[in-house]
Amino acid sequence: MDSISVNQFREKLKHCVERVIQEHQPLKVTRRNGEDFVVISAEDWEREQETLYVLQNPSLMQQIDESQSTHNLDRGYKPSNEELDEIFSL
Repeated sequence: MDSISVNQFREKLKHCVERVIQEHQPLKVTRRNGEDFVVISAEDWEREQETLYVLQNPSLMQQIDESQSTHNLDRGYKPSNEELDEIFSL
């Protein structure tokens, strides 16, 4: 993660925000007399929240584990050619 001083952040606010949004990389802003903070796009923050929700939900993690096991044993659901055609036509 890149970092920048709070003074530089103020001077280059528009550029910093655009970069965070376009590159999907958070930016750490450092301060001399206070705690540092991180700037992240709303889209990336929402994605992180969804990931945390799944990781903290034992039921969902169990479903993922069972699905992975089924896939590894090649016993998973296999869509028909018609279903695949419908999916790929979207």
